[in-house]
Amino acid sequence: MITQELAAQEILQQQRQFFSTGKTKDIAFRLTQLKNLKQAILDNKDEIIDALKADFNKPIFESYLTEIGVIKEIDYAIKNLKNWSKPKKVATPLEQLPGSAFIYPEPLGVVLIISPWNYPFYLVISPLVGAIAAGNCVIIKPSEISHHTSGVIAKIMQKTFQSDYISVVEGGVEASQQLLQQKFDHIFFTGGTAIGKIVMEAAAKNLTPVTLELGGKSPCIIDSDINIETTARRIVWGKFLNAGQTCIAPDYLLVNQTIKKPLVDSIKNCLEEFYGDDPEKSPDFGRIINQKQFNRLVELLKSGEIIVGGKTNSETRYIAPTLIDKVSLDTPIMQEEIFGPILPVLEYEKLEEAIAIVNNQPKPLALYFFSKNQEYQQKILQTTSSGGVCINDTVMQIAVTELPFGGVGNSGIGSYHGKASFDTFSHRKSVLKKSFLLDFKIRYAPYLGKLDLLKKFIG
Repeated sequence: MITQELAAQEILQQQRQFFSTGKTKDIAFRLTQLKNLKQAILDNKDEIIDALKADFNKPIFESYLTEIGVIKEIDYAIKNLKNWSKPKKVATPLEQLPGSAFIYPEPLGVVLIISPWNYPFYLVISPLVGAIAAGNCVIIKPSEISHHTSGVIAKIMQKTFQSDYISVVEGGVEASQQLLQQKFDHIFFTGGTAIGKIVMEAAAKNLTPVTLELGGKSPCIIDSDINIETTARRIVWGKFLNAGQTCIAPDYLLVNQTIKKPLVDSIKNCLEEFYGDDPEKSPDFGRIINQKQFNRLVELLKSGEIIVGGKTNSETRYIAPTLIDKVSLDTPIMQEEIFGPILPVLEYEKLEEAIAIVNNQPKPLALYFFSKNQEYQQKILQTTSSGGVCINDTVMQIAVTELPFGGVGNSGIGSYHGKASFDTFSHRKSVLKKSFLLDFKIRYAPYLGKLDLLKKFIG
């Protein structure tokens, strides 16, 4: 952790000096740091779990699954780093012979990672893995909203890494603003679209490239040709994980009207199976992060007819897993990302209607489609645009390390996970090596008498 007396500019200068030594370009150094990071997580997992419990009342199972499980990404990077970092030879055209062409991955320099509060540990460590693997120095700005987890992250990083290599800057909006005034070599931001625009505007003043992992209203379309029980179970799990505070959670259902009632009934049964008669007493259901978000969600409960759930407790920031019916597209709950345990249920008659509703909204981070019909599956893929698609499940696409994760349009810019993380924090330097053995004179002036030959060559 960096003490508050040190200004952002001083931290940045220290890291630039360390980067200039070339130490981070050494693959052995990077591998050592990745191994140190993994061990630090394992050594401090109990403290991480306690912090997540304090911030969200997060169940231990979910803490392992969605936060500490990031060590699998570290393992993947360690396994593949040597291959990722090798220069890649590409085809050399005939006119460039004798010569050879390569792409050299090289680190960008000093990068800034700004993380959100909803998965406060995972969404720091996951991009950090890519930044370390690519050979960068890193300044981390964790969310002050999930302050218990932020403090643990700062403590872990301080114990594990020297501050001129990896630093944590804690604080609120002012700390973020101070950092954004500096010129970084890359800014990686996870959060809402509105703040993403502010980050991008600040970065533009220094021509700093950005990765923006945002969100949006991720639709879940349900066809009539499904396994209702499995569909309901997967929707309930993906929606109410982390009390709905997941950027890729199903935001609303678009259900074929012929199966709406049996699906809703099955969802009700799943909620009882998962969380019991009273989810407030369940050890497996979390809480809303703070009073501001709680109050916002309580207002959204007024957007339709509650068919299950709806119970709230302001003192503990509890909102029951809730289904809302009779929701129109112009109600408040359909105008913003819900980011909580409230699930509107809309219906459609023909698949084209559902596609039109989705396409009239800003492009979402995720789109879910449940159907056995492969023709319909292909239609969804061809006629909609989203950061990613998951067919016949929810949220699980994020667990495939080889799949780049990112948004499109309002839901984000750029991607990460696996090699995509390495690529995000690398510059792909193009290199052409030529020999002195041959030197074709046609390209040199004077050009008189050479044009016809050039035209034949170009074709």
